[in-house]
Amino acid sequence: MFKIRKAIPSDAPVIFDLIRKLAVYEKLEKDVITSVEELQENVFTNNFAKVLMAEEDGNPVGFALYFYNFSTFVGKPGVYLEDLFVEPEHRGKGYGKSLLIELAKIAEAENCGRFEWAVLDWNTPSIEFYKALGAKPMDEWTVFRLDKKGISDLAGK
Repeated sequence: MFKIRKAIPSDAPVIFDLIRKLAVYEKLEKDVITSVEELQENVFTNNFAKVLMAEEDGNPVGFALYFYNFSTFVGKPGVYLEDLFVEPEHRGKGYGKSLLIELAKIAEAENCGRFEWAVLDWNTPSIEFYKALGAKPMDEWTVFRLDKKGISDLAGK
């Protein structure tokens, strides 16, 4: 029995565990600097992001963390998928696709003009999966990022 549900505050430890597993898969373990408490505060108290949980027989097997952005060109909000992860032993069952479909339904219900996400260049299975769903790569765009120190430096601290 598979279902998708909105995450609740008591899911924070499970979400954190799934984030760590995603980081291992993406070879980015060193970049996970958050904590269960920080997720609890920023997702469930401050509402900076939302999470959908994927469950099989009542057990968490994946998640999707997303938030709203805004397109000045389209003049509408959009859904930005920050992370999508399904446990390796549960892949191939349609759970990732189900999470994306649920997010598309949310985007449609909220009258969003876009639904976007990023994928690592080397992640060919995911890239092919997304293309098969009709998603188009934005090859002409490059993502830029400032980390905490870069933000402080730019802010003049």
